[in-house]
Amino acid sequence: MPKLATPLTDIQVRTAKPKDKSYTLADGGGMYLEVTPSGSKIWRMAYRQPNGKNTRLTFGAYPTVTLVAARKKRDEARALKEAGTDPAQARRIDKITKGTASANTFEAIAREWHANKSDTWKERTADNILHRLEVDVFPLIGKQPIAGIKAPIMLDVLRQIEKRGALEMAKRQGQVCGQIFRYAIATGVADNDPLPSLKGALKQTMNGHHAAITPDELPAFIRAFEKIEGHMFIGTRVMFRLMMMTFVRTSELIETPWSEIDLENEEWVIDWHRMKQGKKKVNPRKVDHHVFLPAQGWLLLRELHQYTGGGKHLFPNQRDPTKPTSNGAILAALKRMDYAGKHTGHGFRSLAMGVIKERLGYRHEVVDRQLSHASGDAYGEAYDRAMFLDERKIMMQRYADYLETVAGGKVIPGKFGRTA
Repeated sequence: MPKLATPLTDIQVRTAKPKDKSYTLADGGGMYLEVTPSGSKIWRMAYRQPNGKNTRLTFGAYPTVTLVAARKKRDEARALKEAGTDPAQARRIDKITKGTASANTFEAIAREWHANKSDTWKERTADNILHRLEVDVFPLIGKQPIAGIKAPIMLDVLRQIEKRGALEMAKRQGQVCGQIFRYAIATGVADNDPLPSLKGALKQTMNGHHAAITPDELPAFIRAFEKIEGHMFIGTRVMFRLMMMTFVRTSELIETPWSEIDLENEEWVIDWHRMKQGKKKVNPRKVDHHVFLPAQGWLLLRELHQYTGGGKHLFPNQRDPTKPTSNGAILAALKRMDYAGKHTGHGFRSLAMGVIKERLGYRHEVVDRQLSHASGDAYGEAYDRAMFLDERKIMMQRYADYLETVAGGKVIPGKFGRTA
């Protein structure tokens, strides 16, 4: 019967002195303290595998690993051995698993997902998705292994966005993160998507159409704009005014290149590739869209051309003039007017439809064609040219004149010049 080792005391461990050669102090259960000539004290455990091979585990150095902590590691290793598992092999597997989890962080998998999907998006969309992740999500959970991110963690991430009042952004980020988790599941680096369990835990956004003022609210809206327009850059002022007097979507306006604008003949035709229906991956509508600017609109563009006409876009990005600006300027102006949440860039389309149908008496189909809404018909280029073009041109001028009347003659005429 083997002699049982007398358990060590902390004093024995602490006062053990180095010698010319390494020596050991047994604690029992196969564990011992190895004292080296340099004075290092290492906890180790020796055991025999079923094949008769002797194996040694290392638990760490004293005093970083205390006597109590070393005994706990020993007991865990003995429990594995008694259960038929080789402790050394279990440790190697655990190290590999942790290393894989460390490599498969949320940010790493998110960037992999983004690269995999980016060729299906417009460049601008891909940039925006990645930018929002870098701003809202990566700083909070980017370095965490994606497999270990549970519902409460994701709830906290999205609530941080909610605290800014950005409820719609929180919703969108939840959708994006859900796609990332599903990609992780498909690639075998995670087995759970925590987003579905957050249903009902986040604040609800308003359902239905984009926020928009009514025709009755238009005079007060214009007065609010007049109060801040003198402090706006020329590009922002022109952008806001064109949003009021045209039916184009926000992206269609801010991304407009000067190549689409014919100032001499006063024609603006948006290439079908930039239209909502033209961007569809399946059966895109290959019809250019005619934007009928009123006289006031052409005056605005001629003034703007003096500032940005030498570049590619009507509204260039200040940091990179080769790219268009974002819709942030419109949103910022609405916020300064105290209309955040009450009106949006897209809301100008709803407003114009209401005014033209209710106040100017135009038929729905004429307004709808100016909105570039697709019907069930497969429109062709020739058919589009026959779609109330003359009537739409007159209608757009009448709408601009109506805005001037409501504004008391102050909104449409330009007050141009550089603003510091």
